[in-house]
Amino acid sequence: MAATATAPAATAPADGSRTGAVAVAALLVCLVAVLAVLDLTQGTSSVGASEVWKALTGRADAADASVVVASRLPRAAAGLLAGAALGIAGSALQTVSRNVLASPDTLAVNAGSYLGLGVLTASGLTLPLFASSGVAFTGGLAAAAVVLALAGPGAGTVRLVLAGSALSLGLSAVTDALLLLFPERTHGLYLWNQGSISQNGFDGVLQMAPVAAAGLLGLLLVARRLDALALGDEAARGIGVPVRATRITVVVCAALLSAAAVTLTGPVGFVGLCAPALVRPLARRLRPFVRVRVNLPVAGLAGAGLVLAADVLLRACMSEELSVAVPTGVVTSLLGAVFLVGMALRVRDTTSAATPERLRIPSRAAFLATVVVLVAVLVAVAIAGVLLGDTKLLLGDVANWAQGQAGQAVGFVLDTRVPRVVAALLAGAALALSGTLVQAVTRNPLAEPGILGVSGGAALGAVLLVTTVPLAGSWGIAAAAFAGAGLASLLVFGLAARGGFGQSRLVLVGIGVSTAAIALISLLIVLTDPFNATKALTWLSGSTYGRTLTDAVPVAGALVLGIAVAVVRRTELDLVSLDDDTPRLLGLRTAPARFGLLGVGVVLSATAVAAAGTIGFVGLVAPHAARALVGRRHARVIPVAILLGAVLVGTADLLGRTVIAPAQLGAGLMSAVIGTPYFLYLLVRTRR
Repeated sequence: MAATATAPAATAPADGSRTGAVAVAALLVCLVAVLAVLDLTQGTSSVGASEVWKALTGRADAADASVVVASRLPRAAAGLLAGAALGIAGSALQTVSRNVLASPDTLAVNAGSYLGLGVLTASGLTLPLFASSGVAFTGGLAAAAVVLALAGPGAGTVRLVLAGSALSLGLSAVTDALLLLFPERTHGLYLWNQGSISQNGFDGVLQMAPVAAAGLLGLLLVARRLDALALGDEAARGIGVPVRATRITVVVCAALLSAAAVTLTGPVGFVGLCAPALVRPLARRLRPFVRVRVNLPVAGLAGAGLVLAADVLLRACMSEELSVAVPTGVVTSLLGAVFLVGMALRVRDTTSAATPERLRIPSRAAFLATVVVLVAVLVAVAIAGVLLGDTKLLLGDVANWAQGQAGQAVGFVLDTRVPRVVAALLAGAALALSGTLVQAVTRNPLAEPGILGVSGGAALGAVLLVTTVPLAGSWGIAAAAFAGAGLASLLVFGLAARGGFGQSRLVLVGIGVSTAAIALISLLIVLTDPFNATKALTWLSGSTYGRTLTDAVPVAGALVLGIAVAVVRRTELDLVSLDDDTPRLLGLRTAPARFGLLGVGVVLSATAVAAAGTIGFVGLVAPHAARALVGRRHARVIPVAILLGAVLVGTADLLGRTVIAPAQLGAGLMSAVIGTPYFLYLLVRTRR
């Protein structure tokens, strides 16, 4: 009797939950259908809802039918397919990694696919769309495997996102280099990388639909195993689930889904991150959504709705001409950046920000020897930078130029080359000093102006001025860069200050702000000059091309100010970098000290961006290497870090100008190629 009496009570909630889940799924289907209909009614031609209906029912004239069938229907279908594929891929990756921030973006899957297609395009090979998706799949799968291996088993949120973001920067740098080296072959690839769902006919959709279907089918076949993995690896092994094989299968299927989406529309940013997050609250209330077999299709619906909603919003807010030029992925990237910042504020920091390295105090002789060697290397790099390039010169040519006795050809070369060398060296020194100050103040060994969004904000401010006021001078650009960096730093440090600059919160907020800045830069370039993607790539690649000595004056002034402040307050830097209690016991007010030092770091980073564009990883690598060479006392770290930063950027600029001369690559691209492996090495070294 007891059993029969309690059975209805036990099954009623399940029945009610199942009914609610069906209702929610039906509501999502209706919402996506409404968005698809709205998307069909938007476009540059005067084809409204009535004309669309006539075209769908076969009663429209030939012109209207052609617009609907050849353009708008394929666009909506591409949005549905790409959004669903990315949503499903993100949900699967989050489930298998048990990390709410895992997605095709944060695992560098999209960046790997983009690189694969970039190499294919730059090589001049023409492959069918289906074969191109195979290239994208290979690149995305390789990138995901590297990130998961570097992050380690049971990776925390920050480690996974850092590994993915760093690898994405490195892979994107290589792809951007290909775009700059082969502009004719890769024309349009930059805008495609922002994620556009516009299509010419159904060919692409029809070819990619089976690829996405194969990925979804593979995930559904291992859905029960994924449900078991949610209980933990040991529990899953206990019931006979092959954990490693299941993880590999899920990553392969997710990469296949992402490759289908990227091949069709380009990387539509952060859909794979946001779509599962929208479904997650439903899973807490409705039990059927917990099961992977149900969760995956619902996440796909959410992803399709996100892409279509972004496209509808874009076309509703902009003129018809601009809405065609602006990729839909710019909108989803902005939404994803806001979501990432929101998630960062909710992340619980399990790692203390104060993680000092092993104390070592080299002798004074060792410190002086290190400085002497670095000065010699810096002089050698500067001389090589002046003498080498597409035209090789001699020291005598430089001496004649300095005395005003050089010929016209030599004078022209040195008039353009010397300012570039000076700008690179000063920018590297400024970024290194900025990174040293930021790492000391936040006690975060992974803090760096680029990762924290400060460089991105500076680049946004500079690009905004350059695109709106083409004749702006160097001081105006520096001021605009400082304004952008100031706003970005206020946002990042203000949000991260709660809880004492915790490592997780600070880095995730910085990555979110940096992502938003890059998306806005792309938007500015498209709105002001949609055919000049090189302008955006120049800023984002950290090029010193076209710089004059006047352009280097602001960063030189900021560097003098920064060195003076850092030297005078070197003892405060030592104390602040230890913990919160020691400075207070010695009477130091930590809040004003932090604010002042961070302000100096922002000025240094902003002027460096104004002088040489966006250059990443220098502010991370130089302070780390300096501490490894001379210990943790800032009286020694500061000069060594400055010298290392100047050498790094000077070398990157030299290699970019000489390795493939007469073609050139920006110092930022070269520093990303150099800095990414070192950053990933730091993650591996600190895994314990």
